[in-house]
Amino acid sequence: MTTDGLPVWRTKKYADLTLSGVTGDGVFSGYASVFEEVDLGKDAIQPGAFSRSLQKRGAAGVRMLFQHDPNEPLGRWRTIREDGRGLYVEGVLSPGVARAREVHQLMKSGALDGLSIGFQTVRSRTDRVSGVRRILEADLWEISIVTFPMLPSARVSNVKNARWFRDRETELVRTMRRAARMMKR
Repeated sequence: MTTDGLPVWRTKKYADLTLSGVTGDGVFSGYASVFEEVDLGKDAIQPGAFSRSLQKRGAAGVRMLFQHDPNEPLGRWRTIREDGRGLYVEGVLSPGVARAREVHQLMKSGALDGLSIGFQTVRSRTDRVSGVRRILEADLWEISIVTFPMLPSARVSNVKNARWFRDRETELVRTMRRAARMMKR
């Protein structure tokens, strides 16, 4: 039980999130989790939920998989960190892996753009009225590139070197940067 009398649950879960920016050499970035958004399984990751796990494992200790399949590693994570929005990731697909080359092409074309996290819940609490489970601490062990993310906003934002692929969030950021440059002039 937590201090507020709500039960603490230890479970394993896959939660799907956002991926963005893929270069010609397979480097990409995005958000694998967006804090406080309720996913299709009625879970919401809270800020700081991954901090202990990231301190223990670091990016090198979190696997990059295809569709949560441990037999389908795709590359490695170079950066995984929490920021004000969620769990930001930068990864690189391994060019010597056939599936990674396929995923790279699918990401560049916009056909594959979801991210999903695999974790074990360490601490959580469930709102009795809404039924939403708030993940307070999670042991992150893998992040997958997926077709259908559990969290619909967890998507590839853009593919670097493929300027024709755009989403609203990426366009908003680009517009804001252009406006800031114009204001400096």
